[in-house]
Amino acid sequence: MNPPFTAPRALCLAGPTAAGKTALALAFARELAPRRAVEVISVDSALVYRGMDIGTAKPTAPERAQVPHHLIDILDPAQSYSAARFVADATRLAAEIRARGALPLLVGGTMLYFKALREGLDEIPAADAAIRQALDERARREGWPALHAELARVDPASAARLAPHDAQRIQRALEVHAASGRPLSQWQGGARAADTAAWPMVALEPASRAWLHARIAERFAAMLDAGLLDEVRALRARGDLHAGLPSMRCVGYRQAWEALDEGEPSRLAERGIAATRQLAKRQLTWLRGMARVVVPCDAPDAIARGAAALRALAGV
Repeated sequence: MNPPFTAPRALCLAGPTAAGKTALALAFARELAPRRAVEVISVDSALVYRGMDIGTAKPTAPERAQVPHHLIDILDPAQSYSAARFVADATRLAAEIRARGALPLLVGGTMLYFKALREGLDEIPAADAAIRQALDERARREGWPALHAELARVDPASAARLAPHDAQRIQRALEVHAASGRPLSQWQGGARAADTAAWPMVALEPASRAWLHARIAERFAAMLDAGLLDEVRALRARGDLHAGLPSMRCVGYRQAWEALDEGEPSRLAERGIAATRQLAKRQLTWLRGMARVVVPCDAPDAIARGAAALRALAGV
């Protein structure tokens, strides 16, 4: 006899960049609308920032008018967000949405946030501004690949999963080692048991990596046509932002900032597409370690299959 169905706290829809998550979320919400409303909680460390619309592929105003979206445009780019704050915000929002009789749907590609929500957070040392500044100064002199090589000596496990130019994560790993004397990889993995039943996940993943690469190239070209460089120029013109901020380290923005610094915007497409491919590769690596229902995003009926998988998890 099957155990009774227990409604989840929220559904999770994950996948690499350009996999079609927004399209699936909207289609699922439309399909479910006659029976139950759906509200989306964004799981994206870039969508939290106001004024960063083009390079984040932020859902459009008409899309957000169709379905309520949360955790979008909640911070200024000069501010920072964290996995811990996301867990608190998402947990609160999911409860509020359920109390309204609607279904919470967490949608995004920031896999650390999904992992923190479903498995808890490790007790990693807090950020240290002085150490970060020192690492930034070293990176300007020596380059991030040199700091990646240092990380490989002190924390080979962390270095093995990071690209040599992944500045934000290299800096964090070296910061934790400098502050605690222990590798970041030793701090990680001590969280509570995964609560995947409460936060069940559908993941859009490509059967063909070439398909995803083509989608990434098309989307980045569309961002450039839509004015990504002008968006970054406007952010730079504020005068209070710099390349070391988490907002400006987002894929696409970092490459645009560097292209403007170097006076070589013609190379932005090549660099941006390469960086986005690397992001997608990291996202898929994260997903392989997560309990999930996989839907091939390059299948002709991906949206129908994804919606069916979400319905099954929701018990509707």
